[in-house]
Amino acid sequence: MKENNQQATLNPDPPTRPGASALGAGGWRLAVGCFRLGRKLIWLIAVSAVTLSAAAAGVRVRDLVMVAGARDNQLVGYGLVAGLAGDGDKDQVYTEQSVANMLQRYGINIPATTISAKNVAVVMVTADIPAFLKPGARIDVTIASMGDAKSLQGGVLLQTPLLGADNKVYAVAQGPMSIGGFSAGPGGAGGATVTKNHPTTGQIVNGALVEREIPTSVVHDKTVELLLREPGFTSAALLAAAINNVFTNSAHAADSISVRVQMPEGAEASPVDFIARLENIEVVSDTPARIIINERTGTIVATARIHISSCAVAYGNITINVASTLDVSQPNPFSRTGTTVVTPSTSTEVTENKAAFIALPELPTVEKVAQALNSLGATPRDMMAIFMAMKQAGALQAELVIR
Repeated sequence: MKENNQQATLNPDPPTRPGASALGAGGWRLAVGCFRLGRKLIWLIAVSAVTLSAAAAGVRVRDLVMVAGARDNQLVGYGLVAGLAGDGDKDQVYTEQSVANMLQRYGINIPATTISAKNVAVVMVTADIPAFLKPGARIDVTIASMGDAKSLQGGVLLQTPLLGADNKVYAVAQGPMSIGGFSAGPGGAGGATVTKNHPTTGQIVNGALVEREIPTSVVHDKTVELLLREPGFTSAALLAAAINNVFTNSAHAADSISVRVQMPEGAEASPVDFIARLENIEVVSDTPARIIINERTGTIVATARIHISSCAVAYGNITINVASTLDVSQPNPFSRTGTTVVTPSTSTEVTENKAAFIALPELPTVEKVAQALNSLGATPRDMMAIFMAMKQAGALQAELVIR
């Protein structure tokens, strides 16, 4: 009996026994068809949900924002680099005075005018100290020459206090430098010099010890404020909505750059865990339509949201060649009068390339824009001029930034 019931369940044909079904043959086929259609619809909905979730996958909150209060601070110091083998400052007054002041700390009193400091260079030391660093941690420092030192290669930075904007010492830097370049050759008149990179600036990795912790607070009145690295009202609204999906009615966008999040009950005891959960929420970010043009390097960068309306474009190059030559005018042979004269001669040639007036259709994506401009055979310089002209004509729906 169990086997017959299983066969009847799997068999799409209508039952033949009397009273086995109140639907009848037609109703049975309709029910089976609806069941199969329902299974297909469920499968399609599941596939569509997976596809939409993959397409809508965004970026983490931590990649879009910084937490207000958790910021870096700048440090700066004035120091000396020694051991430069004659490449230091050439008897600068402030270098001599700096060396004299340093020697006084060790009980050596020497007049500054008697000091020769060709192996020493006066430098400025800069560093960024992140938030929450404790005393004993190390940070990188950058050293730059202030005087006329030829190179800092092989130099050692002497102990240099690094001060904050409040004139307090927060770190101390010291150690051998790495400059990533060199300068070789005697230089001067008749001498050849080879220089790679910038030999008057250098770096010491982990070259400074933190001596004082900077007080930092990221929670105010049970509220955490998130600051967008790329401000925008749409981005702020999307960020607040994504947070509210996880922490109901906890976030609101204050303006185009900040989103304030109210901590839920019980999270005050562990703000680090709460902020970590905030940072791992995924957001579908809003990318602005923007084109960056750098004329110095010939670089063009465009985002995916740029849009170009239907327009017509013609471009062409004009080349002007100016050549200047010197001609010699001499008198006739055996002539007793006249002198040889050098006369300049200048020739100018103008070449203009022919260009067609080409109509471009509406280009809604960056791929189509790139394909259309590449089909014109335009160089990066031509593309820059075309983009600027399109912006002036109102055909380019994007922000145009020229560097």
